[in-house]
Amino acid sequence: MDALPIIDVEHLTTAFGTHVVHENLDLKVWPKEILALVGGSGSGKTTLLRQILGLDKPRSGEVKVFGRPVHDYVGPERIALTHRWGMLFQAGALFSALPVFDNVALPLREVHHLPEDLIRDVVLMRLSWMGLTSRDAALMPSDLSGGMIKRVALARALALDPELLFLDEPTAGLDPQRSDEFVELIKTLHHELGFTVVMVTHDLDTIGALATRVAVLAEKKVLVEGTIEQVMQTKHPFIESFFHGERGERALGQFDTKEVKNGKS
Repeated sequence: MDALPIIDVEHLTTAFGTHVVHENLDLKVWPKEILALVGGSGSGKTTLLRQILGLDKPRSGEVKVFGRPVHDYVGPERIALTHRWGMLFQAGALFSALPVFDNVALPLREVHHLPEDLIRDVVLMRLSWMGLTSRDAALMPSDLSGGMIKRVALARALALDPELLFLDEPTAGLDPQRSDEFVELIKTLHHELGFTVVMVTHDLDTIGALATRVAVLAEKKVLVEGTIEQVMQTKHPFIESFFHGERGERALGQFDTKEVKNGKS
């Protein structure tokens, strides 16, 4: 691994009034890895993403991104920081009044003030990465299937060549075939472009196919982080039900879930 983490969360406590979401939470994300954040409902996965993005301030502790506290980035530095990451929202979050082309072009127009002919080339290139064509670029979001919405949203997230990509339930709402195709697309782009991924997901097939490491949120902290095999060896009710249940054994069979469950190596 690289010497310095791309994201470093230390002793984080997040609270809203008397409700404590995270307490003394630690997490490191290393460059070029794909980290899956998993946890039960209310475990604070989305709240942790908001802390990493600098949208909320912790009660205590610190979040560093690219080696600096995220809240130290202000003014032009804050804007420059947001250009170094991309976000794929669960439902795509495309602008319904804009065609596909303009959805993907928007960050390029807002950031670089590039000439339109260059923007056109970049947009069509990003769409081609997704298996989409110039004809698809003229479509409105209402004309797109669920799988196409995900691909357009991913093209927009990658418009500025980010070093860091956040994925919120990337395969939610897709049928099994489209889900497998989208996972393979992310895997290919990650291999070719070398960005770092932080992925919130509850889908075991996606975790097994993509994640290089997993961090489990429970009891207001990161209970365990490591490879899937390492995580599955941890004795905890959530891990037992999530990774070792029927769905887990079916999705993660290549990780020898039965042997891990029985304490074998």
